[in-house]
Amino acid sequence: MNFFEHQDRSRRHTRWLVFLFILAVLAIIAAVDLALMLAFGFTSLEQGVSPFSAQGLRQNAPLLGATSMATGAVIGFASLFKTISLRGGGGDVARQLGGTPIEPDTRDPLKRRLINVVEEIALASGVPVPEVFVLEQEEGINAFAAGYSPADAAVAVTRGTLEKLDRSELQGVIAHEFSHILNGDMRLNIRLMGVLFGILLLSLIGRKVLYHGRYLGSSRDRNGAPILVIAVVLAVVGWIGMFFGRWIKASVSRSREYLADASAVQFTRDPNGIGGALKKIAVYSGGSQLQVDTEEVGHMLFGQGRVSHLFATHPPLMERIARVEPGFQPEELTTLAKRIQRETERQAEIAAREQAASTAEPGPFDAGRIIDQIGNPDFSRLLMAATVAASLPEPLEAAAHSPDHAPAMLLYSLLHDDARSREDQLLAIAQVMGADTEAGVQHLIRASGLPQPAQRLPLLETALPLLRRHPASRVQKLLEAIDRVIRVDGHIDVFEYLMTRLVRQYLWESTNPHRVRAAGRKSLGRLSGPVRELIAVLAWHGAPEDADAAAQAWAAGYKAAFNEDAGALPAVHDWIETMDKVLPRLDELSPEAKQALVQALMATVTADGELRPAELELMRATCAAVHVPIPMLAGVMG
Repeated sequence: MNFFEHQDRSRRHTRWLVFLFILAVLAIIAAVDLALMLAFGFTSLEQGVSPFSAQGLRQNAPLLGATSMATGAVIGFASLFKTISLRGGGGDVARQLGGTPIEPDTRDPLKRRLINVVEEIALASGVPVPEVFVLEQEEGINAFAAGYSPADAAVAVTRGTLEKLDRSELQGVIAHEFSHILNGDMRLNIRLMGVLFGILLLSLIGRKVLYHGRYLGSSRDRNGAPILVIAVVLAVVGWIGMFFGRWIKASVSRSREYLADASAVQFTRDPNGIGGALKKIAVYSGGSQLQVDTEEVGHMLFGQGRVSHLFATHPPLMERIARVEPGFQPEELTTLAKRIQRETERQAEIAAREQAASTAEPGPFDAGRIIDQIGNPDFSRLLMAATVAASLPEPLEAAAHSPDHAPAMLLYSLLHDDARSREDQLLAIAQVMGADTEAGVQHLIRASGLPQPAQRLPLLETALPLLRRHPASRVQKLLEAIDRVIRVDGHIDVFEYLMTRLVRQYLWESTNPHRVRAAGRKSLGRLSGPVRELIAVLAWHGAPEDADAAAQAWAAGYKAAFNEDAGALPAVHDWIETMDKVLPRLDELSPEAKQALVQALMATVTADGELRPAELELMRATCAAVHVPIPMLAGVMG
């Protein structure tokens, strides 16, 4: 199942979720009505009349109608309230569960390792680096990803995950969570939290009252008895909500866990990574269980958050292990348990993997496999990301991880080779952002030289999330400074366009996550005009000085998109205006149409056997605009 099929499946699950929610609400209303009829229905009837007869139901109709409306309203408003409270995105979910954000420049070894793994996988996947959290009080091995889109995503792991897993196992867990980020599962998960809250509300209230009712029961004050009776009724009725809630979670969650496990194996090319993490869950006494109440969030966790015999949200642990390691034998767990007592980490293996990552050559771009790589990148993309990360000079890496220096680093990446233009750019930075930011850019020039083309995109994706920590006024100044800097020479190149568009899109989506739409419903044929214009822009950028090569790229892309021969290559008078016009339209495409669009773009940029930086950057801008996470690509085809 590729990225676009995942998008379709997510839409089907959303419709199924709505149906099950309505069914659950009707069942809860019926249960509340039944309880009221048993409690009060006899009192308002003539002697000998059953409250469940036609006459009894007619006489109790006002009571039943008011109760049904009240119950439905409580459930509906509770779900709405929870949904609104989650509009802040993944970071809010992590904080509600007790997550502590990790600073990107942390020096804690375990947290630094986690940040490195998250960044490598983000860069390889072609999405901004998500916020990273640790649940410090949780000793179980577990993790989750939350958010509406990659722009507001957060990845959280427990303290037990950091301390009990080695690097390859941690990599497997994070790759599993990125599968949820990339394939639309995360957005469905956060919607599910809002829906579940409404149907679980009565159960949650009843359980809380019963818990505190222990103290009422031990008191001499017998006035607590009615409260306990109400709590029991709420708990019994709420059990129905819990039944449906767990059914919904199980129906949506279980199959996705198998797919995410498989994606993690493909990504890391190491079944022992995620397999080892699952085995350690089986071996450690606490397993994956959490101390916090996971009733609302159990479906989004890496492992089962609590023991549940009714509609477990995750497949059986042994089955998950057997799927990623077909030769697995349960006896291995006994051996592992003994080995855990004698060793903390496999230092030699970790060192060998890191050495391989730092010395590996980026593999050639395989146009034939790129669709399968979207949302499901393989190990070669991870090695490429690790290689790029290792090649960054220390001052640039430090600035990209520092909230204070991220704006200077972004402006630094826009500097020109021409000394005179660069001086004008630095002057514009000082005028808009102030002398301190200009000094920060100058420091990066002295420490690292001028920015290299291969470094600019990774630095951009690493620093983007840090802009959310700045006040809106400073972000607005940064956007103004970026605009001034790129217009110094009167010309906007592709990376400058990409920078402006990605920064603005990311900031808008991260502050309005609930308004981000992953896909529309239109076909490629309905938007044939914008598709033609985009292919023409890409064709001209791939061969700006060779009209024949541009025409060849245009023909290849058009044939892939519409399965018919193209006419003459259209002229493109203002490519920036064209891109700004067509990209919002193309985001209305359905998942199937977006897959066809990406295939057409790939055919366009690979027609001459060479992938130029301008083509890579235009592909990145296009895919980001239509919410397709393009993985890291090599610049030269083999």
